[in-house]
Amino acid sequence: MESRDDPVRVVVVDDEELVRMALRLVIDGEPDLTVVAEAADGNAALRVVDEQRPDVVLMDVRMPGRDGLDTARELLARPAPPRVLMLTTFDSSDLVLGALRVGALGFVLKDTPPSRILDAVRTVADGNPVLSPAATARVIAAATGPDSAHARGRHREDARRRLSVLTERERETARAIADGLGNPQIAERLRITVATVKAHTGSLFAKLAVENRVQIALLVRDAED
Repeated sequence: MESRDDPVRVVVVDDEELVRMALRLVIDGEPDLTVVAEAADGNAALRVVDEQRPDVVLMDVRMPGRDGLDTARELLARPAPPRVLMLTTFDSSDLVLGALRVGALGFVLKDTPPSRILDAVRTVADGNPVLSPAATARVIAAATGPDSAHARGRHREDARRRLSVLTERERETARAIADGLGNPQIAERLRITVATVKAHTGSLFAKLAVENRVQIALLVRDAED
């Protein structure tokens, strides 16, 4: 993880006051993390993010009014957005999938042990997904089940159009990312250097207009659905 001189600044967004209180107590107990603000809904979250400019927004998926997905979409469309980590339960996987598509770096369950929530915040602050691509793919597979045929078709055609600009080597790299491989494993599979893998991955970010490896994996999965 990157070395930081200042604590990671976190905004906690949840409509339940007790949840916000518990998260603040856990996060503020760490010397490298600090909660700079709380919000009870999406509209309030947008305001406090503008005021505080946090590093990470830890946000509930389901909230009255503007929900977490809509809030994440707006936050992540802004210049220099914070990292977004969603709070969820298994029955909200469909909304988490949508959040990943717009650029959220992952999610944690509300009953996750506090130490793992803290690790997730740190991981997201460094710009990395909180789940391995393989674990994320399993959640994605579960989440896509209820989608309508029309929605799946729309995602498939959009994904195929975006992937069509890639070179063959870039496609192979994207496929390996979707399979949950890290850079050394991709290098071994494709018989290239890790530096070349990093170069291909950088090209994927630029050509696909994505921010992280989770979004690359989603596009590959959508194209094959």
